[in-house]
Amino acid sequence: MKSLEAELNAARDLAVADLADAIESIGFECTRCGGCCTGYAPDEPGGAPAGEGADEGGSDGDGDTPDCHGDGAADREPHTATVFPDEVRRVADAAEDEFGEAYDWRDVARPMPFGLAADGDGEPTGETFEWALATDGCGDCTFYEESGGEGACTVHDARPLICRTYPFSVALEGTSQPMGEAVDEAGVVRAHECEGLGRDISREDAEELAAALKERAVRELEEAIGVRDSYDPGARERADGDVVVFDSEGPKEADGTPIGGE
Repeated sequence: MKSLEAELNAARDLAVADLADAIESIGFECTRCGGCCTGYAPDEPGGAPAGEGADEGGSDGDGDTPDCHGDGAADREPHTATVFPDEVRRVADAAEDEFGEAYDWRDVARPMPFGLAADGDGEPTGETFEWALATDGCGDCTFYEESGGEGACTVHDARPLICRTYPFSVALEGTSQPMGEAVDEAGVVRAHECEGLGRDISREDAEELAAALKERAVRELEEAIGVRDSYDPGARERADGDVVVFDSEGPKEADGTPIGGE
């Protein structure tokens, strides 16, 4: 297994033109189906199609349990997309500009659920690494909306790299893979389940996507190295809450507040 530093060098050496060739050969066009932004039923990985979201009130009609794509909220797995610390702040700024109200850390991101356990009250507890975009009661990304049967991102210009590059990833150790196994590949590029795969893509769009894919690979490896180097095993003892999140900036509370040193 290569070191993270070796993989980072490999990511930095990736040729955007080669990545664009691979993306062109696979083919892709976003259909705005919403599948990559919404929660899903456990037995049907992949988000719900646009136009099949919760009702306008977000409930079952009695104001209690959300009616999520025809299922109750408790029966759905939440959308999970990794977001870097600086991306959390950028999305918060964009959301504030869009909606005219302040957005704090927890409006944008939640501790990555993997690695956390539930305490006696069902609340998360433990240590985890990195952040995931916040979700609503149906498990959909909190910045996802539907209009005219199509999905849209309310912070589109500030959306994180994982969103900019879905459904593609690169096959390097230390880089994240979107939900599910790859369904197609070309060179080091992997394509994951998405109804937009196989469609024609212009060279300009392929190169733009390829540049973002390379940037994401580099950032993910830089982040992994930062997490490794800043890991503090004593952070949980100093934390005020029950959850500690480690990212490249050091340990944080669940609300993004840094945990101070001894």
